[in-house]
Amino acid sequence: MRGIDYGNLMHDAMRGLIRKVMEGVAQDGLPGEHHFFITVDTAHPEMQMADWLRERYPEEITLVIQHWFDNLTVDDDGFAITLNFGNAPEPLYIPFDAISTFVDPSVEFGLRFELHHEEGEDDEDEEAPMLEDAPSEEKSGEVVSLDRFRK
Repeated sequence: MRGIDYGNLMHDAMRGLIRKVMEGVAQDGLPGEHHFFITVDTAHPEMQMADWLRERYPEEITLVIQHWFDNLTVDDDGFAITLNFGNAPEPLYIPFDAISTFVDPSVEFGLRFELHHEEGEDDEDEEAPMLEDAPSEEKSGEVVSLDRFRK
């Protein structure tokens, strides 16, 4: 019998958290000073973006969801959003499993994911999700460890 795969279970739970946050933003907008820096694997097969953006960011891109965004819809596997790139609105589809970091600097919250292995590697070697310091471009936000809140 194979052991419990805590790493993948944690990834699923953390992606569920991101899905719930994005569903709330889709319904009610961003509350207060909340905003997100989301780093995405642009080579992910289900990532949808303009060809010129993929050429400019062939490995990853950090998206800022703050002042202007449009057409935010969320499904079980990811979210669609239109963001502004140099005054050019571009529709994107971001699968949850393409996200490598999710940071909300307004409340010093962040998650970092170890993305999937190449095919053929042993799944048991997969690392658990990491919670660590994650600086942002505008503000520095600390990624909090859940241990900090235990009594």
